[in-house]
Amino acid sequence: MSQRARRRLDRRATKEQGGKEARQERPEASEATLYRLLFRVVLRRLPAETAHRAGFALIRVAGATGVAGLLGRWLGPRDPVLRVRALGLEFPGPLGLAAGFDKDARATSGLGALGFGFVEVGTVTARAQPGNPRPRMFRLPADRALVNRMGFNNEGAAAAAARLRGPRGRRRGGPVVGVNIGKTRTVPEAEAAEDYAASARAVADVADYVVVNVSSPNTPGLRDLQAADRLRPVLVAVRAALDAGTGEGRRVPLLVKIAPDLTGPDVDAVADLAVELKLDGIIATNTTTSRDGLASSAAEVAAAGAGGLSGPPLRGPALAVLRRLRERAGDRLVLIAAGGIQTPDDAWERLAAGATLVQAYTGFIYGGPLWPRRMHAGLARRARAAGRSGLGAAGGGPAREPASGAVPD
Repeated sequence: MSQRARRRLDRRATKEQGGKEARQERPEASEATLYRLLFRVVLRRLPAETAHRAGFALIRVAGATGVAGLLGRWLGPRDPVLRVRALGLEFPGPLGLAAGFDKDARATSGLGALGFGFVEVGTVTARAQPGNPRPRMFRLPADRALVNRMGFNNEGAAAAAARLRGPRGRRRGGPVVGVNIGKTRTVPEAEAAEDYAASARAVADVADYVVVNVSSPNTPGLRDLQAADRLRPVLVAVRAALDAGTGEGRRVPLLVKIAPDLTGPDVDAVADLAVELKLDGIIATNTTTSRDGLASSAAEVAAAGAGGLSGPPLRGPALAVLRRLRERAGDRLVLIAAGGIQTPDDAWERLAAGATLVQAYTGFIYGGPLWPRRMHAGLARRARAAGRSGLGAAGGGPAREPASGAVPD
């Protein structure tokens, strides 16, 4: 074959590949554009919690009918390059839904069908509680951010466990489901360990993993439990409750979720405690109380008031905590990254920085129901472009970038 003919074939192949990639990108871009239009014209005009309840109701309906199976086959992560093994579990994709969206485990099937690799329900508490007065959720559209002060509104750990268990006993099938547990608001700190343990006992037989939440800013005094000396009895009590509450020799993985506002030494102390107690992992991070660097006007920020801020403004602090945890603990803990993840590049950055899995909430709110599929498709493209055949097991994600102790001392 002549060089001219070879060059012609190469150009044709390049053009065909480019066309194929463009065809993959165009539907995703169109989907995102349609949802942005719906958000601007309709959803943005509704109070944030009202819009959430409306969307959540549709997801519940989809999960309760045969539609969930069809949606799952269309939207679910099926590319083998996305599979991750961590916490002794198989995840079809690394992107999960963070706690806070499905507080009472009402829509796990529907959420799994939308394409999340796993769903974390909660935060649930040992006793049912109404949460803070409304309004308690606010949008900052200029930052694609949310402020919430929900206050662990939920029907209690036992009610969530009953839904996961279903009428036929222990839960079967569906997505990987983690359960996030918190402290009942009226329980004093001296009784916190037993309060957390009660929630753990309630969900032990239905949770694929359990997360101890000591980092929400919306329960008075809760973040004080992140101090190692106060956190230790809570984690010990929860571990014992999980071990006592499971049969068949099953061990429920246990993680702790921390705030992005911890200083460097405090992050180190939590990492050291988690390693010492043989926890399975840490989620980095929860929402922030900081309002630094926002594009929203001072009036909008003031109107939103107190609460945890989530979305892109959280990216830097959450990433810094993740890097510090990986530097401190190495591969001895599974790290789940959360906070400010809105694009496949955001997720890939967290995987490169040491996360095994990633979670999001606010990205889903602003991205719409097809966002999980777009995220996983983008991650698959990045993995293949990097020459990877899979994201692998815990500690085996994309090539790691050097860790950076960017969390302030």
